[in-house]
Formats: sequence, structure tokens, C-alpha cells
Amino acid sequence: MRHCLVTGANRGLGLEFTRQLLARGARVVATARHPGRAAALNALAGDYPGRLHVLPLDVAAARSRGELARELALVLDGQPLDLLLNNAGVLHGGERFGQVAEADLETSLRTNAIGPFLLVQALADLLADGGIVANLSSEIGSLALRREFRTPSYAVGKAAQNMGTVLLSRALQPRGIRVVALHPGWVRTDMGGERAPALPAEAAAALLAVLDRLGPDDSGLFLGPDGAVLPW
Repeated sequence: MRHCLVTGANRGLGLEFTRQLLARGARVVATARHPGRAAALNALAGDYPGRLHVLPLDVAAARSRGELARELALVLDGQPLDLLLNNAGVLHGGERFGQVAEADLETSLRTNAIGPFLLVQALADLLADGGIVANLSSEIGSLALRREFRTPSYAVGKAAQNMGTVLLSRALQPRGIRVVALHPGWVRTDMGGERAPALPAEAAAALLAVLDRLGPDDSGLFLGPDGAVLPW
């Protein structure tokens, strides 16, 4: 994975993916909605001059996706993108049945499902044949595993993203591009909270190891941090 793109890289798992990919020797384009406020990411760029490019992206906005596609082509300078890691996402906490807001459902769908799907579509010509698209999902988006009413807007958004993963895997199959959904586990980030057992460094390392082991027949799967296949 020589050239990688990580979305939502200003903190949490996205920042850790970026750090570990750089440590592996990759060249990384990392995106954030407000790059000027991404202090940790910009500090990392100072540690890896010429190998880390920080670009703006609001994955839910069509104009922003288009601008990223144009800038990315210049940054790559003719080299293909080996890994697209759709990490950017949003979660609305504290939702209760009867009080779920339409705006929160719409935001989740745009950010967690529609945006990543359309970003892959916009960047398809820049993807390397045989490359990888990894969508950061969650077991909360699994229909088969749901046993309670919890974080409905996030669950609906991730379930839709999972369908997008399957459809993209079929569309990109002729080029040997593997598209997978990844569940990172419960991770101690701003989204996961302080009670989560897994540290970002541990979760990122586990998922990168899963990507290292991907075979051609694994495209379209929903995988956990140990590489086990999860039910849709």
C-alpha cells in the first residue's frame, strides 16, 4: 500500500491509521473538514515532509468531494491510489425512541453512507487495479446482530453503508479492487468514549493486519478486527 487516502484523519482512528501507514513507509493523503484546526495531523505532516499531504474534505458535500478528486490527482502525479480508507463518520448520542430527529437521520445517511459511496465513485479512476477500498463500519449496523434500540441514526447510516460496500465490490470487481466493510471493535475515541477497552493504536494495527491478508475472494465482506466475517 504505497499511496493511501484516509478520510476523517484529524483524530481518533483516522489519525492512528495515518500514523501507522506512514510508519510502514506509505505516502498518505489525509483529509479533515478543517485542516487548519487539525493540530495533531499537521504536526505529523511536519514529521513526514513530502510523504503526508493534508487536504480538506467534507465527505457529505458534493463540491468538497469534487475538489478533493482534482487535488488528489495532482498530489498523486500519475501514481495510482492503492488504499482508500473511508474513516470519516458521525454519531449522534443520547437518542431515544419517539425523539429521533429527522435531521440526525439525514446527517448520518449523508456522512456515513452516501458520502463514502460517492467518494469512491468520484475517485474510481485514480484507484489502482487490485487496490483496496475499506469502509469503516460498525457491528451496530448489522441487522442480524441488533438486539436493542440503540443509536438509531448511526445504525441506519452504517447499515446503508454496508449495502454500499457490497454494491461497490461488485462494480469494481472487474478491476480486482477489493472493497470491504470493517468493524474496529469498541475503541477509546471521542466517538467510542473513555470506557471502550481498545486503544486506537491497537484497533488500527488490527485492521491494517486484516487488510494485509485480504485475498481476491474477500471483496464484499464485513470483517471484524480479528478478520472474522460478521453477519449483515
